[in-house]
Amino acid sequence: MPRIVSPPLDELHTLRTPLNEGERIVLDFFLRNLAEKWEIYIQPHLNGLRPDFVLINPNVGIAVYEVKHWDLDAIPYRILYKKGIPQLWATNESGIDFQVTDNPVDKVIHYRDKIINLYAPLIGQNCDEGDKSYFAIVTAGLIFTKAKTARVQKLLNPLHEKYSEKSHNYLPLVGVDELQANRLGSVFHSAQWQTSRYMKPEIADTLRGWLIEPDFAQTQRQPLELNSKQRVLATTRTQSGYRQIRGSAGSGKSLVLAYRAAMLAAEGKNVLLVTYNITLWHYLRDLVVRYPDTKIKRNKNITYTHFHEWCKNVIVNGGLKHLHDDLFASSPQKDELSKVLEHRISEIANEAIDRLQDNVGQEQNYLEKYDAILVDEGQDFNLDWWNTLRRVLKKDGEMILVVDETQDLYHQAKRWTDESMKNAGFPNRAISQLSICYRMLPRLIGYLKTFIEKFLPYANISLLNAEPTLELDVFPVTLSWIQSNSEHLIPKLCAEAALNIPQLANPDGVAFPDLILLLPDHGTGLACVNILESHKFDILHVFDKNRKEQKAKKMSFFMGDSRIKACTIHSFKGWEARYIVIAITKSTDLAAAYVAMSRLKRHHGGSYLTVVCSNPELEEYGKTWESFSRISNSRDCIVHQEIDDIPY
Repeated sequence: MPRIVSPPLDELHTLRTPLNEGERIVLDFFLRNLAEKWEIYIQPHLNGLRPDFVLINPNVGIAVYEVKHWDLDAIPYRILYKKGIPQLWATNESGIDFQVTDNPVDKVIHYRDKIINLYAPLIGQNCDEGDKSYFAIVTAGLIFTKAKTARVQKLLNPLHEKYSEKSHNYLPLVGVDELQANRLGSVFHSAQWQTSRYMKPEIADTLRGWLIEPDFAQTQRQPLELNSKQRVLATTRTQSGYRQIRGSAGSGKSLVLAYRAAMLAAEGKNVLLVTYNITLWHYLRDLVVRYPDTKIKRNKNITYTHFHEWCKNVIVNGGLKHLHDDLFASSPQKDELSKVLEHRISEIANEAIDRLQDNVGQEQNYLEKYDAILVDEGQDFNLDWWNTLRRVLKKDGEMILVVDETQDLYHQAKRWTDESMKNAGFPNRAISQLSICYRMLPRLIGYLKTFIEKFLPYANISLLNAEPTLELDVFPVTLSWIQSNSEHLIPKLCAEAALNIPQLANPDGVAFPDLILLLPDHGTGLACVNILESHKFDILHVFDKNRKEQKAKKMSFFMGDSRIKACTIHSFKGWEARYIVIAITKSTDLAAAYVAMSRLKRHHGGSYLTVVCSNPELEEYGKTWESFSRISNSRDCIVHQEIDDIPY
């Protein structure tokens, strides 16, 4: 059986953070000297940590390595003692002394301890801390690729010695000379073993979920691919410059928008890419960087924002910040806040635009205009917002509105009538339609059609047809429905369902960062996150009792993060994932439930969707799913409080 290397060797050139020269030297050393049973994981996502290499042999042990390609002659490093504690210091080119806070010795020990205590708890059960066998299972090595071992050890031994003497064989501190001489025993003492009575295959299975490359990272290395119709929309413009693109989930609307944005930016055009959802612009930015032309800086000339943030920027530049601040000074309630966001902010933005236009030719803030304005989630925009954006379009510029009426959770799409479209710059309401689903699984489409017929008959939702060549459904999918008669059980059941997916997926393996939990509200979300964190999982989530904190967390929510992810259904609108757990309660809007289920992404390696439901009206429908189970309320319950979400 060939060695497992993740990511595969033939794809390393596509990594977003390429291997530096030192990391390449170390990788070549491992490939030359390690037995085939040793698996090599390169820059793995480790629940928020990113070591350079992790090695696993299911019968022998684990190793984690930090690689430093430091030139010790270019920057003088030394150890200084502060209150008897050794610290690593250096002097920069300007002669300024500074402490090296990224201490590589402490860093690699931290990786080791995290693996032992968190990611593979079976290790801690098999060994007593401080016992030699405890350290033998997990080697923590530091490799310098521009200095010899003697020099490295002389520099760092004061930091190294504070750890147990008997563990030094398993805390190698080596230089490039050991690599050049292929001295595997010096670099990795345990690699010479065939077996270890302390290491078990179950430990390796537990750890792999943090080491295998996430689906998101794999996808990011692939250039955008468009079909013929998508390509026409992405590479051409209409005579008027205005285009509306419609299509349901999975039809490729966002791909077209991102491709067009990158193409225009490559031509030197100034592009504004606008969403309604705070979190979605991260997704669009990740699509843009996959534009096939690698010679250009894809994000140059593109401004990513959500509509209300753009309004705020215009208002501040126009000298009306006090009016914006007044809107939120009294912490408006949910209904009042919705009115503010719906109308008043765009009104003030228009006032600011008037003021900025008067500044033309003066040495004051000016109104920034764009060659192209591209709007995703157009169904969530009202006409006033659209027309406000039109005011910052350059003459003969281009505007694209992407719409999915099936995702109309804010009930705005009905306002886009034939008459209103004429006043929005669209001649004769020319619409480009994408009618084939390229992301969703054919089997899931059938279940969603039934859901729409039963529960959303008046919602004007027209599901796409599956790709014609996929009649045989070549993409495996596991669809599970868990029904509970207790709403208080939902957080616990969702946490359990998420952690069960990697077990269902064996032997293929699931990267924990690919797990997505979609919760209906912040109270349920916080309760679920607390459960997962009690199991020592770090979670990237958007939940908070404070609205300002909610916004801050949404701004930093992105798929490339190396943690399990949890958010509301609304915050995930427009995204996609292979492994999703969805909570549906009695108060969950059924249109939102449909939106959540439509977020599943197909993959040849399989996809997993689990719905945890406490709405009794959906139970009979749930029984039609491939896997159905019913949970009573006899288990421990989690009581959660109701918390208002910001509406975007």
